[in-house]
Amino acid sequence: MLLFKDVVSEDEMLTDAFPIKEVDDIVFEVDCAMVVVKEGDVDIGANPSAEEAEESLEEAAEKVNNVVHSGRLQSTVFDKKTYISHIKGYMKAVKEHLQKNNPDRVAAFESKAQPFVKKIIANFKDYEFYTGENMNPDGMVALLNYREDGVTPYLTFWKDGFTTVKL
Repeated sequence: MLLFKDVVSEDEMLTDAFPIKEVDDIVFEVDCAMVVVKEGDVDIGANPSAEEAEESLEEAAEKVNNVVHSGRLQSTVFDKKTYISHIKGYMKAVKEHLQKNNPDRVAAFESKAQPFVKKIIANFKDYEFYTGENMNPDGMVALLNYREDGVTPYLTFWKDGFTTVKL
């Protein structure tokens, strides 16, 4: 199993237990599902059957986003101006990390990150924002959006903003 940690905050944000799709060689998209969890449950990416879900709701359980829950991601709020300021600082930190650890990747990162950020800013109102567990204000902010069906949630993470740990 692979664990993905933010290079800035070192928060554990994602595992490969979820279906990860690389998009434009710059971000990972991860489809999410709403699952029912009881107090003390540990989410390993499995989804309970419909019968178990109904029983769980009766026992004071809650419905949560499986990726947000398992990564212990924390909801946060940005206005457009604040997000732009954050993403500039985060991109600079990721570039510095790449220069030290993967210099061959810097040019691709620079050429692909800027157009993707422009796409985020153009659709800013469509996103919800999540930080890592420690809520480091300089760390990665995962972006939650919904597929074209308007029902299926997915999270977007910066590919180059991760270090990978094999468990």
